[in-house]
Amino acid sequence: MSKEIEITDSNFDEQVLKSELPVLIDFWAIWCGPCKMIAPIVEEIGNEYHGKLKVGKLDVDHNRNTAMQYGIRSIPTLLLFKDGDVVEQIIGAVSKSHLIDKISRHL
Repeated sequence: MSKEIEITDSNFDEQVLKSELPVLIDFWAIWCGPCKMIAPIVEEIGNEYHGKLKVGKLDVDHNRNTAMQYGIRSIPTLLLFKDGDVVEQIIGAVSKSHLIDKISRHL
């Protein structure tokens, strides 16, 4: 079972900025090939780090305000938020070990 949550313009503040846990957000779109490649890795991380890290997906086509606010120009882009601030930005379909390396220093 996936632990990912759907992040939208309307729930972003509550789910991300006010979260007590660090939050990894996958900015993606249905038509994006590399997004499909990284999605299972993001889901695995969500399951493995459940309770330490919140993982969400934000569809850039349906949530343009948040995507524009954070300057998302290419997808997939993953942003890691801690205490309401972006602490990591990962662009492109990268390896699971690369993601874990970036995330683990903030947990």
